[in-house]
Amino acid sequence: MRIAPSRVLIHCAAIASRFDGERIKDISFDGSGCAISVASASLMTEAMKGKTVTEAKQLFDDFRELLTGGAAEPDLSKLGKLAALAGVRDYPTRIKCAILCWHTLNSALQGKSEAVTTE
Repeated sequence: MRIAPSRVLIHCAAIASRFDGERIKDISFDGSGCAISVASASLMTEAMKGKTVTEAKQLFDDFRELLTGGAAEPDLSKLGKLAALAGVRDYPTRIKCAILCWHTLNSALQGKSEAVTTE
């Protein structure tokens, strides 16, 4: 499966990615937002470099579960530096700040190019 380079726009942010076969060769974030959204996007791009598409989708699911899941004690060991954002789950109005860039990347991994929302 060949995945073309993508640039998915959302409001004032974009995720740009380049692939080497199934592996994410490079990924970057361009945009502005609150500290939580920028930190999440930065940590996400760092965590995704070198991952396969399958690994990236699993990390998306794990991160989403961290923020929105019902697990009383999420497994932070599998998230590395992303675990720093675990406290966001205690502030429901800020979860969207942390997860929007992740939904944008997930949309790009699925080959979509339309605007992304968390609604």
